Amino acid sequence: MSRRTSAKALPKASAKTPPVGTRAFTRKARAAEQQTARKQAARRQTAGRRQRTRPSIRLGAVLQGIPTTAWVCALVACLNAVSWSFITPPFQAPDETDHFAYVEQLVKTGRLPSSSAKTYSADETIALQDLHWSAVHLQPENHTISTRAEQQTLQKDLTRVSGLHISGTGAAGVAASEPPLYYALEAIPYYLGSSGTLLDRLELMRLLSALMAGITALFAFLFLREALPGVPWAWTVGGLGVALAPLLGDISGAVNPDAMLFAVSAAAFYCLARAFRRGLTPKLAIAIGAVTAVGFLTKLNFIGLAPGVLLGLIVLTIRAARTSGHAAYRSLALALAIAGSPIALDIIVNQLSNHPTLGLVSSAASSAVQHNSALSEISYIWQLYLPRLPLMHNDFPHILTTRVLWFNGLVGQYGWADTIFPPWVDDIALIPAGVIAILCTRALLTSSAVLRHRLGEIIVYLVITAGVLILVGSASYVSFPKEAAAFPEPRYLLPMLPLLGAALALAARGAGRRWGPATGALIVVLFLAHDLFSQLQVIARFYG
Repeated sequence: MSRRTSAKALPKASAKTPPVGTRAFTRKARAAEQQTARKQAARRQTAGRRQRTRPSIRLGAVLQGIPTTAWVCALVACLNAVSWSFITPPFQAPDETDHFAYVEQLVKTGRLPSSSAKTYSADETIALQDLHWSAVHLQPENHTISTRAEQQTLQKDLTRVSGLHISGTGAAGVAASEPPLYYALEAIPYYLGSSGTLLDRLELMRLLSALMAGITALFAFLFLREALPGVPWAWTVGGLGVALAPLLGDISGAVNPDAMLFAVSAAAFYCLARAFRRGLTPKLAIAIGAVTAVGFLTKLNFIGLAPGVLLGLIVLTIRAARTSGHAAYRSLALALAIAGSPIALDIIVNQLSNHPTLGLVSSAASSAVQHNSALSEISYIWQLYLPRLPLMHNDFPHILTTRVLWFNGLVGQYGWADTIFPPWVDDIALIPAGVIAILCTRALLTSSAVLRHRLGEIIVYLVITAGVLILVGSASYVSFPKEAAAFPEPRYLLPMLPLLGAALALAARGAGRRWGPATGALIVVLFLAHDLFSQLQVIARFYG
């Protein structure tokens, strides 16, 4: 075949008719453009739906992100505190008489208490009389009422007085100088129980505190998830250990702002741990500031945690500034503004009500002036927790405060600190406590490289702990030497419950991969047994 023939056989390309390959490419391009347009339209439609329902989706995403085990720990803590609320007689929990009077004052008058006198309302006074409160209070040899006649008399008197209009007395005892947030929340169950007697309202208020115990355990678990991400099963050990802590159930089973303080403190630990692991975002800065503000409005003891929280914000800001620049400092300013707002409000309220400017903190700060020696106060605070150093004056002769005041108190000191275990129980408790301490130390030593990398975070937690200890010691020093230890109650240490959970989780990990889960299960069983025997001890004290 010649070239001419072959050339004629080929079709001539036309300007109006693209080649076959070109037409296929054009169809594919048009299809791709149409698909892209459909995707963009779908994205705009989805974005519109998200914009309209953003709050609920965000809340749902947050709740879905919480593991089921965390909810189980919260439920266990809540039910445990509920059981404590049932077995503890009315007003036989620390300062519950004053905390109830604060709520009643708030509901009846709409004003904060104006006096620290122990002048209770008519219904509370009648209840205390019929319950033989003064005879049972701080006298372990006396039991609460138990006969049918005593119960009928109590119920009759409370029913009679419940229909009367009872005005507030303006007095709330030691609770008078506390911030109002917890008491304002407790006013809700008080109002819901207004159709019943005083004891009905008291139990409803106790149930709200029990709910806060569940929140404490929930945030303790979440703290462990952020602080110890390596071994998830260890989170359950620490979370259940916190949930079953007898002292948490004892305090959270009563009307006491400590119940809310524990929950807020656990939330602060969680927010800090999350920020250290994921970075300080504006949302986390707002969360830390809001939790701190709630803490200040809950109880003045939260001031002990404030230096550590502030240090944490500063460290996190310096880290975030390396990548986000000035935005990190704006987040810090926002967090500080939110956190500091209740302090200014509390100062104004205390000034108008003739209270100390910062309540307990003001009294503690004046103690050094009263004793004319800051060094003596430092020495006292040291000896309140640790063995005396050689050059220190012996403020606690004949006792080792670490063991007698704190360890024995954590083993078993309930009610008005008048319900305790026999001394041999405290001695036996040293064995499991020592084993847990050894295993925890082993886990820390095997993770020394990680500890060096997270040194800033660890220092923050240590500063929080030191702040709480110093606050309690300074408040106790106000009454020294008239009282050697005015505030030796271990419940003041419970804001550090998340750190207890971390110690238990580390102890389980310290047993190694093979024995770690079994050791963790044994720790949980140990805490369960401790909680059950503690409840039996309270039952024997008041009803035996």
